[in-house]
Parts: sequence; structure tokens; C-alpha cells
Amino acid sequence: MRANILKRKLALRVKRKKRVRADISGTEQRPRISFFKSNRFLYAQAIDDISGVTLASVDGKKLGFNASKASATEVAKVFAETLKAKNLTKVVYDRNGYLYHGVVAAFADGLRANGIVL
Repeated sequence: MRANILKRKLALRVKRKKRVRADISGTEQRPRISFFKSNRFLYAQAIDDISGVTLASVDGKKLGFNASKASATEVAKVFAETLKAKNLTKVVYDRNGYLYHGVVAAFADGLRANGIVL
């Protein structure tokens, strides 16, 4: 892709990210799940924004999963187990400026399927 198209896509994602983050915040009882996807891997972390602490995280690269919808469901399953081990069942989902479809939606559905309330 041309450089100016990539810059515009990134600028639009950052704009959406700021708009979403203006409305949501995580607490210790209901942390914010920050989701990040690259072209190859998926990452997520549970963040308590009040104290600025990461409560739990998952790395799709270390687990050996790529950035597909099927892998997003598996990564969500592992992350849900981690959250349940820390007694966190209610969370706020931060899609990080990505459009809610494909891998982003599959990850959220995977969390819901494993007992996490978004």
C-alpha cells in the first residue's frame, strides 16, 4: 500500500481509539480488556486504570496462535481461564480503535463463551 493510505488508516484508528477510551475506564473489580492485533499475532491485557496496573495478560505469539478468527477464540479461552483464576468475571472491552468485526468480534465472543461478562 502507498504510504499516505497507511498513514490515513492509522490516523483513523487512533481517532476511533481516543473516542472509545473517552467513555470507558477499568477498575479493580471490572478491569478494561485492551485488545491489540498486529498482522500476525493477537495480544490482550486486563488493566486497572485507577491504579495503573496490569492485572492479567495473554500473548498469542507465545501461545503459538496467529491473527485469525479461530485463533482469537482459542486465545480468548486461555485469557478467560487466567481471568477466572484471578476472580475477574466482569470486564469492560476496549477494542482499541479497531472495527468490531472479524478477529476483534471473535475474541469478544470467545470471552463471552467462556463465562466472562463484557
